Amino acid sequence: MVHMASIALDPAYRRVSVEEFLRMDFGDAKAELEDGIIFMMAGGTPEHALIAARLIRHLGNALDGSGCEPVGSDMPLRTEERTMRLPDVSVYCGPIGRPEDPGRAGPVVLIEVLSPSTSDHDQKVKLLEYQALPSVREIMFIDPITGAVRAVRRSDDDGWSDRWLRGDEQLELRSLGVSLTRAELGLPD
Repeated sequence: MVHMASIALDPAYRRVSVEEFLRMDFGDAKAELEDGIIFMMAGGTPEHALIAARLIRHLGNALDGSGCEPVGSDMPLRTEERTMRLPDVSVYCGPIGRPEDPGRAGPVVLIEVLSPSTSDHDQKVKLLEYQALPSVREIMFIDPITGAVRAVRRSDDDGWSDRWLRGDEQLELRSLGVSLTRAELGLPD
């Protein structure tokens, strides 16, 4: 993998805007934009894909009629001026709209299913970006290999709590009034 700093220092590389990025056609491939630099996304493992699909299915059923909708990684999320992310699962309460739509509701919940190659980046860089979004109330990180779940929640005083759930705890999304069991998501105990 080419390190971002080496690309950023290359005078031949021109950073792109979010608008340019959204007009690009990557075919069936997925890409994220980080500070104007395009990063192609590798496909996930079967476990990764199944957990994301189960999250969307269970959240969709639980939220039916509530005005909140879960979406998958096909929905880009602008986190900074030149950064677009593809969270595995985002839950919006209000109009979803297109990423460039100023009337678009922001996500309330963001969930990343971790991959060994991106886990550190997700839990450090993306976490800070997600926490900076005013609409976000909860961020979950799920490790499909170990079953570990990290819950990061905004508190009433606009601070954040950050803890790893115990193996017997359900995935409680307090801002949505929804709890999911590990069995529903196919997580190891």
